[in-house]
Amino acid sequence: MVTIENLSFSFTKYEKLFNGLSMKLETGYIYGLFGMNGAGKTTLLNHISGMLFPDEGICSVSGELSRNRLPETLQQLYVLPEQFDLPSISAEAYMAIHAPFYPLFDDERFQNVLNEFDVDPKKKLPQLSYGQRKKFLIAFALTTNAKLLLMDEPTNGLDIPSKSQFRKVMAASDLTDRCVVISTHQVRDLDALIDHITVLNNGKIIFQQNIASISETLSFEKIADDDNRFTLYSEDIFGGKSAILPKSLSNRETQIDLELLFSAVIHQTDSINSQFEKEA
Repeated sequence: MVTIENLSFSFTKYEKLFNGLSMKLETGYIYGLFGMNGAGKTTLLNHISGMLFPDEGICSVSGELSRNRLPETLQQLYVLPEQFDLPSISAEAYMAIHAPFYPLFDDERFQNVLNEFDVDPKKKLPQLSYGQRKKFLIAFALTTNAKLLLMDEPTNGLDIPSKSQFRKVMAASDLTDRCVVISTHQVRDLDALIDHITVLNNGKIIFQQNIASISETLSFEKIADDDNRFTLYSEDIFGGKSAILPKSLSNRETQIDLELLFSAVIHQTDSINSQFEKEA
């Protein structure tokens, strides 16, 4: 679906944000794009959507260069931005204007998701709270049925119940023939949603693995302070530590702690990646 090869980009001539970055994204997967603020997540999404052009290398969607922004490419691509302004019209009016740009738009599903989110389709969008406006855009994004869906910090501004609604709606959506990229630094919000994790740091991809490989390679456990087993990374918690161990030191299946994994990748990049090199 998306191919990026040797992409280099800089906002100034003195320092490159990306230098030889390469990755591929396929349909049928939800990708979690993680990174600290300023890591380059939004910039990468802007290259995929063709809103920024690489200095060197290529970025293509379904074989077409993103920078060309061909109508047939754009109608299968939807970007949910972190920051947005909405016109003074209702959700229904917005749908009537914008839905025709997406041939696979599902009107009925749009209404159902708005109901799930408790968003009034007849109320003018600027009159909604920020969280309600965000949920409106999420509903529209999902029901375009665009083959490539880029979501930049979709849970920012949502309260805890709304984040739960977001996960429920995402899980109920048929994404088998679509490629979804969710960029966030709030990694806990994506538990049980994503299939693949990519971590950006300082403009570089420092970690890329699918969930199955992570489960087969790493163990996430709460251990006592006097546990002498080798840990790849740990953080102090009440009564012990949250730790990541090589799977070889654990005899049980454990749930992936995305927040702990993200911290481990940022602080112990080589140690974490070395476990996957052993498996390979």
